[in-house]
Amino acid sequence: MFTNKIEDKLRLVLLTQAHAKNLFTLIDQNRSYLEKWMVWPPKTKSSHDTKEFIKGCLIGLSENREMACGIEYEDDLVGVITFNLIDHNLKKVILGYWISDKYQGKGIITKSCNSMIDYAFKSLKVKKVEIRVASENIPSQRVCERLGFTLEGLIRNSENLHGTIVSHNIYGLTENEHNKNRHGE
Repeated sequence: MFTNKIEDKLRLVLLTQAHAKNLFTLIDQNRSYLEKWMVWPPKTKSSHDTKEFIKGCLIGLSENREMACGIEYEDDLVGVITFNLIDHNLKKVILGYWISDKYQGKGIITKSCNSMIDYAFKSLKVKKVEIRVASENIPSQRVCERLGFTLEGLIRNSENLHGTIVSHNIYGLTENEHNKNRHGE
């Protein structure tokens, strides 16, 4: 199984069916927070729904078009980080993430994103990582900025978020930019 140790207390693990119950509990505990920025929480009503999500992700992984990892901190599942899309034709991935409200502000997402970005460039051999963020989601935009992403544009009326139409900021990071950021150039 794919496991990536980032620090002593922080690692990424490939989501499997063994995570379904804990993932559902984590979603349920953070439902009101997640619904601010995500479409899917109201559709996640049981651990059966998280099993189906994981099943779909594993099928997507087997087809080399997506990848979903759990973020574990001190051996507890605290969030999820994904390549929502692995586009081999355009040589890019679209990165997505969320973390439990109580674990925010500890650098966990930034470190997890850096790990996935390294994996994308080194193992998947892509040339670009993209993140799409609701234009009102300031904390997630700050993550993109800390990671050295460039704001490439705004897509207006991009998503219907529980009856509210939101726009998305599109952030991009090329392999060269990432290498410069990592080496302090």
